[in-house]
Amino acid sequence: MKKSDEQLGMNKSIARRDFIQATALTSLGLMLSTSCVFTNKEKESLVKDYPPLKTGMRGSHDGSYETAHALARQGVQFKNPVDTDEYYDLIIVGAGISGLTAAYEYRKKFGDESKILILDNHDDFGGHAKRNEFDQSSCMRLSWGGTMNLEYTSFSQPVLDFIAELGIDVNALHKKIKFDYGNDKPAIWFDKDTFGENILIPGFSMYSRNEDVIDQIDKFPLSEQGIEALKAFYTKDDNVLEGLSEKEIENVLYKTSYTDFLEQHCQLPKEVVELFIKATDGYWGVQPHSLSVAEAVSAWLPGDHRIGESGKEVRGNNESEEVAMFPDGNASIARLLVCSLIPDVCPETTAKTIAMAEFDYSKLDLPNNATKIRLSSTVVNAKNEANEVAVTYVKNGKTIRIRSKHSVLACYHAIIPHICPELPDHQKKAQQYQVKHPMLVTNVLVKNSTALDALGISGAYCPGRMHAKVFMTKGVNTVGYQPDYNKDEAVPLMFWGMMEPPARDIPIHAQLRGARMTLFQKKFEDFEREVRTVLDGLLGPAGFDVAEDILAITVNRWSHGYSYSYLDLWDKKYKLSEAPHEIARQPIGNISIANCDAAASAYSQAAIEEAFRAVRELK
Repeated sequence: MKKSDEQLGMNKSIARRDFIQATALTSLGLMLSTSCVFTNKEKESLVKDYPPLKTGMRGSHDGSYETAHALARQGVQFKNPVDTDEYYDLIIVGAGISGLTAAYEYRKKFGDESKILILDNHDDFGGHAKRNEFDQSSCMRLSWGGTMNLEYTSFSQPVLDFIAELGIDVNALHKKIKFDYGNDKPAIWFDKDTFGENILIPGFSMYSRNEDVIDQIDKFPLSEQGIEALKAFYTKDDNVLEGLSEKEIENVLYKTSYTDFLEQHCQLPKEVVELFIKATDGYWGVQPHSLSVAEAVSAWLPGDHRIGESGKEVRGNNESEEVAMFPDGNASIARLLVCSLIPDVCPETTAKTIAMAEFDYSKLDLPNNATKIRLSSTVVNAKNEANEVAVTYVKNGKTIRIRSKHSVLACYHAIIPHICPELPDHQKKAQQYQVKHPMLVTNVLVKNSTALDALGISGAYCPGRMHAKVFMTKGVNTVGYQPDYNKDEAVPLMFWGMMEPPARDIPIHAQLRGARMTLFQKKFEDFEREVRTVLDGLLGPAGFDVAEDILAITVNRWSHGYSYSYLDLWDKKYKLSEAPHEIARQPIGNISIANCDAAASAYSQAAIEEAFRAVRELK
């Protein structure tokens, strides 16, 4: 029998609020344990409008998308803007890593005295590099609400130089982290709603062969045939491509979906294949039925041991597993850039102290700043006029027009045709091709890790639930962030994944748009009910009280999440300069374009490199 909302703790005010009110924070400051020492300045900062502390619905939060939707979906015209006397050398649309890097590089090219304005529709900077900060327990707890890894072994030299210029020692960051996305003590959890009963299998990972725990498959809620087939899949080493021609092998690797491979070549029944469906949700935002064998194996799904020498080839194409990581993910890069652009926001902060640095958001948009960041401001038009650019934006219901010598559009491609209608039709078409993958990151602060420790797990793969995976974020204890995670200390749990597409046999863009709409239409209470249900079933047997042990919930809803990257099953091979992203990023007049879409890559290094290019194009 399902628990009621009241039994799940849905009536608890701490998880129901959409953000932390100043009055609540004032009380919180009085209740903080003496184990955390706060200065007067830090206590004062708790009552300010500090976006990283906001809980509830974040990411594409209320107030961030309505104006853009009115422009793009309803064709609303924002007429009669108020002209101001503001004039800048550069106006940037988007305060993500690309936009902030563009400002940084522009000053290097045109001088530190350059007047720059960065406009962003969200109430925080960083784009998908979002910092989630919790102060509901005795000490600060950090997690990340979007982009998190620095895959530094694949960085180009210019990006490595840029990172070093910000003072970031990626090797030191890598050496100090002890975190593996819950894979150090993995588990798979079958939920009662989907599989008829709650079954936890500690030690089992969907991303390895599980030879040490192969007998645990006997506990899976599968038919006897399914259990034996899955065991055979993991234990056999025969090459299922033996006897095929080179061309036939290539077709299997790059033109066959991973799910078809499992079913047709490895003889796994559909019930078993379904267990893998959510395995790439958080990592890719595309499910294995739409990924090739090579793509899925490169994303750590098992199967390379069944394709002979080809397994080494496709597994070798994978990004290095060596990553550097800040406690708040790549939000620290955004914060370091802001510190460089507007030092008064956080004076004397370095890459070694950035995690614990106090930011004063009231200093972002002061009249005397050479560089300003204006949040909650949605750009609705950017237009070349003679030798300048006129930019129109909406803030607090007012439509305002300002001008600059140059502009960089560091927003996602799909909105640019609506912002910049003077672009040629073929470029607009290319921009619309790049439909972003929806992404969901939900952070839940719980009182302690006692239940997970008792179960012997650090996370679990949940094949029947909304979020594909949940795991503790312990172990990213660097750059001044050294939480004392004893058994009584609060710990963030991260849920990540995506929404199911409306169908699997429709084109990939339709899948992504449908999944995005499903994600966008859900309310905060839908996500809250989901994580409470999962934690009750997963951790309840170990003493977790779902109504009392959840301190806060932050939902990072990214309806427009990962940048579209070309997929083996869906995209043709383009000639140099003819791919949609290359056409889409072409400058026009004094306007250039910088974002991950411009690289057809969702990685932060791509955002940085595209900012380099966009600034180079400005004359």
